[in-house]
Amino acid sequence: MTSLNDLAVPDTAATKTALEVASAYQSTAFLNHAHRVHAWAAAHARQHTITYDDELLYVAALFHDIGLTPEFDHATLSFEVAAGHVAHVFAAGAGWPRRRRDRLSAVIVRHMGPVADVADDPESHLISRAAATDVVGAGIDDFSPAFRAEVLRRYPRQGFTDDFLACFTAQAARKPDSSAADAIRSGLGTRITANPLDDA
Repeated sequence: MTSLNDLAVPDTAATKTALEVASAYQSTAFLNHAHRVHAWAAAHARQHTITYDDELLYVAALFHDIGLTPEFDHATLSFEVAAGHVAHVFAAGAGWPRRRRDRLSAVIVRHMGPVADVADDPESHLISRAAATDVVGAGIDDFSPAFRAEVLRRYPRQGFTDDFLACFTAQAARKPDSSAADAIRSGLGTRITANPLDDA
């Protein structure tokens, strides 16, 4: 049975600094969401024997929603595109080569699109699936009740659903052509409030 102790975060300078930066700009609710996304992604990979770049996955999970913060909320760009730019700059400062920085940015941007083919892009596939799990409960039955409880104990939701929906509603009002606006129009409000993780 998978537990959080089986999903160790890689101990690198980039992961430590990424956590420091993400913690400085994101609320506890959003930071916990980022940690849960990493947990769902890594656990899914473990269960399905998916090979992935663990450092890149962790950094992508931490930064995938940073474009929703006041400091990085771009006036016209969709939040995931803004987040991709922030992550790209961070990775440059961390000394990642250009190709790896581009991959990180692409994973973050793609999490709001169709789920990528796992064979072609495992990190994008995992982040997309995991974000959907945490936001609306998609695929939550893939994880045991014990693992779900463990994740929620370590990284409680703390009003995440209300905060996330408020952010997306504001994004949709200001940026009607954005991915957030598409999500609101497609019924995100109904799906997110029915997330079984909020009843756990």
